[in-house]
Amino acid sequence: MGAYDRGCYRDYLGPNWYVSIFGSNDNDGSEENPFLTIQKGIDSASDGDTVFVAVGTYVENINFNGKIIVVIGENRETTIIDANQQNTAVDFISGEDSTAILSGFTIQNASDGDGGGINCSNGSRPVLINLIIKNNEANHGGGIYISNDSNPLLIDLIIENNFGAISGGGIYIAGNSSLGIQNTIIRNNNSVEGGGIYCSGSNLLIENNIISNNNASDGSGGGIY
Repeated sequence: MGAYDRGCYRDYLGPNWYVSIFGSNDNDGSEENPFLTIQKGIDSASDGDTVFVAVGTYVENINFNGKIIVVIGENRETTIIDANQQNTAVDFISGEDSTAILSGFTIQNASDGDGGGINCSNGSRPVLINLIIKNNEANHGGGIYISNDSNPLLIDLIIENNFGAISGGGIYIAGNSSLGIQNTIIRNNNSVEGGGIYCSGSNLLIENNIISNNNASDGSGGGIY
């Protein structure tokens, strides 16, 4: 992984927790008796644990709450976090480090002021792998919002059809943050400034990505601004 290698492919240490649309939050979270919601799995987990999420649509907003855990969906096409137009879909806002991993989901239908699909701020450094982030909206960072000395890593993502009402349709990054992006497609996102990526006072490390068909209505730059 070279410059991108931050231990993001660590072993699943366990214990493991399980979530299914056929489960119940009154269950114990075992594979035989899974929880109903992803947030219940996160709340039950401790640092080093893994939360496995079965195929289905989970209408909720989740927050890692500073935990360094892995949350992994069964299939990114069919394991869906749907925010139902209510706030940010996924929050990393409590200083999560690079062993906090989210993988294997579609993240959609979020609507918030800062960060539609994912909000990564306050020094957080999660690794985001194998995700589809689509149809989210926010004032800043329709797909992903990054700020306040944060340093996430994006690998094998599709970021598409997101909307930033002010800046960063696909991704917004500011506040002395850094972002590594590898093998990711950023397409068909729209904003006033920076349709694909809006970057201010921060650093980008980009390798082997496709950034196409993004639009900035003020003409400032459809791809990266």
